Amino acid sequence: MTALWIAHVHVTDPEAYGRYAKLATEAIAAHGGVFLARGGRYVQLEGRDRARNVVARFPSLEAAVECYNSPAYQEALTHAKGAAERDLMVLEEV
Repeated sequence: MTALWIAHVHVTDPEAYGRYAKLATEAIAAHGGVFLARGGRYVQLEGRDRARNVVARFPSLEAAVECYNSPAYQEALTHAKGAAERDLMVLEEV
């Protein structure tokens, strides 16, 4: 069953976050992830507003979690820490 990687982000250091995004894109693709939404227009209806919203589809929940824990993604995260406030979850599709 496929799964969605959903991130809500407030970027505080665009330069550092740009480095994260480049490396994260490569790591996500290497684990079968495909972006469905990345930035773009949105309407905040409830909850905390974060200007950057990302959705990627993975072949499975396990593949998404494996991606997150991979050395390549963890390297990317070193650039995001301190450069953004993030919420990230993986949700299995129905």
